[in-house]
Amino acid sequence: MSNNRSGIFVGGLMLGATIGALAGLLVAPRTGRETRKILQKSANAIPELAEDISTSVQIQADRLSASALRNWDETLDRLKEAIAAGVDASQRESQVLKRQTSPEDSDSIPQKLESL
Repeated sequence: MSNNRSGIFVGGLMLGATIGALAGLLVAPRTGRETRKILQKSANAIPELAEDISTSVQIQADRLSASALRNWDETLDRLKEAIAAGVDASQRESQVLKRQTSPEDSDSIPQKLESL
């Protein structure tokens, strides 16, 4: 989602810069011939500019992807550790409960119930 937002931002930034440059050229006090030459140079530079933008967006996407993967791996490791700790704690609690209710106690439970 963040990658999509940054791509939209970069695209909007480039569109705004292009519109601003064209408006500046059209309003500037130059002859028509000079303005047309400048516009032609600008139009010829658009494919290179688009390639540069594409490359920078791809590099940023790769960085974000690598970062997300690292975060996912760290989160997965912490989750595994938490599950293992929970299983260990559950087993220890189960052993404590077994020790507290020894077989002698289980024999005396029916006797205690009869006496009630």
